[in-house]
Amino acid sequence: MSSGQKKKNFQIEAFKHKVVVDPKYADKTWKILEHAIHEIYNHNASGLSFEELYRSAYNMVLHKFGEKLYSGLVSTMTFHLQTMCKQVESAHGSSFLEELNAKWSDHNKALQMIRDILMYMDRTFILSTHKTPVYELGLNLWKDYVVHSEKIQTRLLNTILELIFLERNGEVINRGLMRNIIKMLMDLGPSVYQEDFEKLFLEVSADFYRSESQEFIECSDCGEYLKKAERRLNEEIDRVSHYLDARSEAKITNVVEKEMIANHMPRLVHMENSGLVKMLLDDKFEDLGRMYSLFRRVPDGLSTIRDVMTTHIRDTGKQLVTDPEKSKNPVEFVESLLDKRDKYDKIISTAFGNDKTFQNALNSSFEYFINLNPRSPEYISLFVDDKLRKGLKGVKEDEIEIILDKVMMLFRYLQEKDVFEKYYKQHLAKRLLSGKTVSDDAERSLIVKLKTECGYQFTSKLEGMFTDMKTSQDTMQGFYAANGSDLGGGPTLVVQVLTTGSWPTQSGATCNLPSELSVLCEKFRSYYLGTHTGRRLSWQTNMGTADLRASFGNGQRYELNVSTYQMCVLMLFNNADCLTYREVEQATEIPPSDLKRCLQSLACVKGKNVLRKEPMSKDIGEDDAFSPNDKFTSKLLKVKIGTVVAQKESEPEKQETRQRVEEDRKPQIEAAIVRIMKSRRVLDHNNIIAEVTKQLQSRFLANPGEIKKRIESLIERDFLERDNTDRRLYRYLA
Repeated sequence: MSSGQKKKNFQIEAFKHKVVVDPKYADKTWKILEHAIHEIYNHNASGLSFEELYRSAYNMVLHKFGEKLYSGLVSTMTFHLQTMCKQVESAHGSSFLEELNAKWSDHNKALQMIRDILMYMDRTFILSTHKTPVYELGLNLWKDYVVHSEKIQTRLLNTILELIFLERNGEVINRGLMRNIIKMLMDLGPSVYQEDFEKLFLEVSADFYRSESQEFIECSDCGEYLKKAERRLNEEIDRVSHYLDARSEAKITNVVEKEMIANHMPRLVHMENSGLVKMLLDDKFEDLGRMYSLFRRVPDGLSTIRDVMTTHIRDTGKQLVTDPEKSKNPVEFVESLLDKRDKYDKIISTAFGNDKTFQNALNSSFEYFINLNPRSPEYISLFVDDKLRKGLKGVKEDEIEIILDKVMMLFRYLQEKDVFEKYYKQHLAKRLLSGKTVSDDAERSLIVKLKTECGYQFTSKLEGMFTDMKTSQDTMQGFYAANGSDLGGGPTLVVQVLTTGSWPTQSGATCNLPSELSVLCEKFRSYYLGTHTGRRLSWQTNMGTADLRASFGNGQRYELNVSTYQMCVLMLFNNADCLTYREVEQATEIPPSDLKRCLQSLACVKGKNVLRKEPMSKDIGEDDAFSPNDKFTSKLLKVKIGTVVAQKESEPEKQETRQRVEEDRKPQIEAAIVRIMKSRRVLDHNNIIAEVTKQLQSRFLANPGEIKKRIESLIERDFLERDNTDRRLYRYLA
């Protein structure tokens, strides 16, 4: 019993290792599959049963004939590919690529069918033996026996490059065929496309564009050259999109950019009569935009444009602000600056895509050359004065805002904003006191903009001037309400009471007013001091105006609008027919410089000469005699006689203004030093200079020498002290 069991166990063990297979099975099955592969390559696959073929291949793998199946597949496909190779090699001319494409298409279709039949082998045998999968095997065999054939490889590359060359020269090629051939190389693997085609394609392209760019630049101006370069770049991008690998786009565009743009940048931007400067001068927006879009593609391209543009703007700006002819008319001077700014703003927005780096370059250039002319703050203020007096009549509100914004733009460039403040305050005072401002809204709008830019301290006095004007109206209403019955039918007095410190009052000597006005002025003084305690009034006769009714020899009556000084002079001739300069000076006590300008405007201006001067000349001499001009006539019944005065300050006036500015800066510098030292407690000299300059740069550029003087002054007044060991170190004394 036990021995029988042992025998039974032995028989079972022997059966497990026993495989019974017909020795001819593998050969028969392979013959069926081999025949099917031949039929597939010979386009006779319609009669094949793919289900039976799949089962046959399945059984071969199942019965351990996977190696025989795989090696048979390799030899059969190799046979057909060698045949295809000979057919491609024998093709001539343009049919070469067509034949190659046709055979590639046949091989691809056959390969897909074969892969489906041998799918089980792919999943099991190939996976376990780490052999190349069927489809990839077919690609490798095509590469080895066809594409890398001795007679095909070089011919294929040369043919592709020749067709690209022809297309670059304007000939039409079969792009569909090219797309198929290039895709074949890509399907064979990145290394095939890159090593067999792309590498040499880029080298040949570099040679082509190197030669062509040299030819172009010798016979084209800058604008034409850029058009050609742009066209070539677009052609290469288009070529990639139609039949090259998308990853080639960056590589081929880099070649074009280097050979056609980067290698010629200096020559292009400096090209005589057509380079960047010429484009800027002639507003060639299209050419400038093309240059920007091309140069931005290469390293240092935009910086090259920006540097040349900056140099040009600085040079032309310097010429503008230092031109004596331009400086003769401050309004034209500023309008030239604004025109220049508008021009380059348009170039940057239209051609340079609003590039912030170009905007910054433009701003730094304007800041550079505007401050080369020390009178720029004065001229900008005069421009504002001109616009707010008469230049904005009939202009819409939004257009006024645009003009004011442009003024603020120039204001931001000024390093000496406090100088502008001085002049602006003087000009605003004259506008307000003479009632010549076009729009209170425009005046207040500009002050709001200045306040936003520089803070409340900058505009507090300007706002105080408007407050005084409103308060003065209320004061005059109160004066006439209280004294109306006592004033009779005499002259009408309008007084503006100005707060000392808010207004740029001039400390000039008060002139002798006509008796009729002196009485009226005293009544106002009594009224005002009676209603306000602790105040003192001083008359600023140099800032007033008057309306006079005058009749001349022909009986014609006119209304003359004159300054207070001019009124004082004219009223003298109610009691005298002729007066010498010395007599007028003695009677009015008007300062000599003001009196001479006053007499010039009354006697020497054609159409406004209500006085006659003997001898007749433009200059006023101390021995000149004056008398009413009985022959004076005017088409207007109301005649405004302005004072002959230079729009710009004279040299002494400029020095006086500069001196006042320097005096005003001293307490500001000291305040900044104290603020810094209070915070830091101990600081060295260089750091104090740097900190003070930084704090005050929104108002003016502090002079290091003046800062040093203010430090010395603070040391003398015991705000600071020097360190005992390091004399350049300062300590704050609480």
